[in-house]
Amino acid sequence: MDCMGLGLGLSRVVSHNAGKRCLPARWSRLLSRASHAGKRLSGLFGQLIVASCVGSMLVAPAWAADAAPGLPPIRIAMIEGMSGPFANAGAAVERNLRFGVERLNANGGVTLPDGKHTLQLVVLDGKGSSEASLVQLRAAIDQNIGFVMQGNSSAVAAALIDAINKQNARDPEHRVVFLNYSADDPALTNADCSFWHFRFDAHAGMRMNALADVIRQDQSVKKVYLFNQDYSFGHDVSHEAQRALKERRPDIAVVADEFIPAGRVKDFAPYIAKIRASGADAVITGNWGNDLTLLVKAAREQGLDTHFYTFYGNSLGAPAALGDAGVKHVVAVADWHPNAGGAASDAYYEAFRTRFPAPADDYLFLRMPLMIEMLAQAMEKAHSADPTAVARALEGMKLDKGFQATEMRAADHQLIQPLYVIEMDKAGSSGVSGVRFDNEGSGFGFRTLLKIPAAQTAMPTTCQMKRPAS
Repeated sequence: MDCMGLGLGLSRVVSHNAGKRCLPARWSRLLSRASHAGKRLSGLFGQLIVASCVGSMLVAPAWAADAAPGLPPIRIAMIEGMSGPFANAGAAVERNLRFGVERLNANGGVTLPDGKHTLQLVVLDGKGSSEASLVQLRAAIDQNIGFVMQGNSSAVAAALIDAINKQNARDPEHRVVFLNYSADDPALTNADCSFWHFRFDAHAGMRMNALADVIRQDQSVKKVYLFNQDYSFGHDVSHEAQRALKERRPDIAVVADEFIPAGRVKDFAPYIAKIRASGADAVITGNWGNDLTLLVKAAREQGLDTHFYTFYGNSLGAPAALGDAGVKHVVAVADWHPNAGGAASDAYYEAFRTRFPAPADDYLFLRMPLMIEMLAQAMEKAHSADPTAVARALEGMKLDKGFQATEMRAADHQLIQPLYVIEMDKAGSSGVSGVRFDNEGSGFGFRTLLKIPAAQTAMPTTCQMKRPAS
């Protein structure tokens, strides 16, 4: 668009006061001055000159680029490892967020005082590292994107939160809200909590409590091998496992507490041999991505007959990798799963499978599209897409889909939601809870062993939230 055309578009935005609520504050003030100056000039020609000049001095916000006819979209950025050893996890996240965005936009988008705005997902490759993710965060800020999402790696999340805290204190007119869908380090909603950070996943302590509730009932488990990635989240899983076992099964012996470099191990056979030699009845692991799938593949190849209590054993190729060896041996914990049951739950899952029919794409992280829905609900409650206003609206917000009721706890910005402990079995198998849907076309799925209501998953927080004055 040339300078004069941009000026015409900006004049129309300025003429509608409600429309300025979707603009950065600095741009709104400049446009207001332009509008008043234009009124002092005679006729439409004078207004066009001023608007055109202002347009030549400004860079349009990122969400105005490539806008469809009508109101501009609101852009939201996903910073994730789209290349490297955990690219499969990044791709799965993108599918889930895109599913949420598309469903929202199909219903007209976000309703603000000036009308309906669609959401636009911007995917940025953080390469799984804190350094690259911080570079992408700066790129998002430079484009005036006020909502950033990330989750695969608590170390990356911690770096982003620190940078966002500093950015928002330094430049209040370009604040950013961080939406976390998977980084499970408990500290992020405890000692290191931030007004600008909202976690939509259960943290490691909450997940571990759920697993330990099932282990408590399994008297065959006498020895446990802890096996985790060597960074903050993996150490959190180890710490929380030892805490939860001591509380629920003090008779269980922890025979090993091993850590591996995240994303670097290609051959897990030596580790499987060590697990076998330890005599462990069960392995507890928070591994995800290839660090999980390669581990369970090695277990299958070596015929390791032990139980795996996992955080993510139901996703990203793990069921297919285990095959028959995983039946009644692999347990996972999730905020939801396809065999949770109920017509509304089934319909939601089937809509996802219709959108992504390829077997390899079959994993619905329910919390991710629901996060998009809650974000849109907060914008509508705030009557604005301003990050600060939306953050205030998110506090205490509830979302009930009929089959999944959640609440964003205001005290620490931790989502409180139900949790399911699930066990791998063959698709079509019956029992207390049947396995009607398999995972990724593998012929294997998961049944519910235990559903924990949302209120019972909540844990105390040490968060001392510092909220902005304005």
